[in-house]
Amino acid sequence: MTAPQLYLSFPGTAREALSFYADVFGGALSLHSYADFGRDDGPSDAIAHGVLNGVVALMGSDAASGEKAVRMEGAMLSLLGATEPPLLHEWFDKLADGGRIVDPLTPKPWGASDGQVIDRYGLHWLIGYEPEAQTRGT
Repeated sequence: MTAPQLYLSFPGTAREALSFYADVFGGALSLHSYADFGRDDGPSDAIAHGVLNGVVALMGSDAASGEKAVRMEGAMLSLLGATEPPLLHEWFDKLADGGRIVDPLTPKPWGASDGQVIDRYGLHWLIGYEPEAQTRGT
């Protein structure tokens, strides 16, 4: 791996959250329980390790007893130009379902389109794209 990878600790909602992200972004999801890994520091059906592999990749688990769960403050997950604009709009809308739109995904004065959404699990996303070359007249 050549770049940092986000690993999230959820407050007992890893299975639900990672399944939600798989529904939003597609990809292959694998989930392993505490029991699968022989762990006894949480419920046996809690997620000890989960991986979503696809265009958007995420990893995470349920926080063990005494560990803190993820809280997004002062950070965003950026999907700027990650795929074609129609798919970025679809992802934005799906992430907004049960979440909160901070800034709609719309054209901005500087020419790009972007927006921000905090999803139902508290992750803050920045999604956007540059205008197509042919629409800029180049």
